[in-house]
Amino acid sequence: MSGVLLRLACTAAVAAQAVLAPAPAVAAPDPQRSVAKLLTDLQQLYRKAEQATETYDATAGRLRQQQAEVARLDGELARARLALQTGRVDAGRLARQQYQNSSDFSPYLRLLLARDPQHALDEGHVIGQLARERADTVHRLAVAERHKDQLARAARRALDTRLSLTEQQRRQRDDVRVRLADVERLLAALTPEQLGAVARLEQTGATGAERDLTTSGARGDDRPPSGEGMRAVSYALAQIGKPYRWGAVGPGAYDCSGLTSEAWSHAGTAIPRTSQEQWNQLRKVPLNQLRPGDLVVYFPAATHVAMYVGAGEVVQAPRPGDRVKLSPLASLPVLGAVRPDVGQTREAG
Repeated sequence: MSGVLLRLACTAAVAAQAVLAPAPAVAAPDPQRSVAKLLTDLQQLYRKAEQATETYDATAGRLRQQQAEVARLDGELARARLALQTGRVDAGRLARQQYQNSSDFSPYLRLLLARDPQHALDEGHVIGQLARERADTVHRLAVAERHKDQLARAARRALDTRLSLTEQQRRQRDDVRVRLADVERLLAALTPEQLGAVARLEQTGATGAERDLTTSGARGDDRPPSGEGMRAVSYALAQIGKPYRWGAVGPGAYDCSGLTSEAWSHAGTAIPRTSQEQWNQLRKVPLNQLRPGDLVVYFPAATHVAMYVGAGEVVQAPRPGDRVKLSPLASLPVLGAVRPDVGQTREAG
């Protein structure tokens, strides 16, 4: 843990200049500011950055869905236009037939004057069929026109929504960059001694929180995992050592919910993309009923998530500058846990 802060400090100045957009300055830390205050400030900045990242991820997911909807409507509109063109050709053919067969005599008068009344009756039957066919064609043409117009309006609205989401995503991307720049400027302003003290205090707090959780009885013995849960855990563990990168879902890097959603996708279960959606939409389970594969959600706003792997540990993509790793379950303030699958557990032993 302490190495992470030190590595971040060494690269912060370069990264802020080479990657991130300019942002409002963060005040340099007061040399007399307590280590506890420095840690609190740093944790708050990380939480703001992760909140911005989760918001960005949610918009990115909606944008992908909207892009698919635009493509679907465009395809349906193209088919409707083709059907309409075919209907117009049919209507033109029938109009020409009607013109060619037109006469000043009514069907009744033609019947009276016909040399062969039976032939005239047969001809009248055919004419009636043609009239019904013309009526059906006109009706289909009118319906096709209305359908085409409705699809055109829907496609226009879908495109407008996509453009709006694209602009929203751009603004959120800039917000993430601002938040990360704040973190890096604060780290770059700390001395090596301050960095070491902050890291030690953070580790002490995590150890104490884990001890309190264990002794309180809130976390019990592990439940047997499901087959899907074990596949999700295996995938997540295989990503250890890969870097955190906001908005990433692998295979080279991950953010926190990118790791959990991708692991469960590889296990055969699609789950929501962001930690907040995972918390709101998946089935909640008590901490004393955890089984490997369950997701542990952190902070009151559900802005961070990790995957429980058993024995009181989670695998997580912690934050910018860090890498996917194993951590104690209570290394961050726990909000609760959720279970992506409801499958049967494996038999113990």
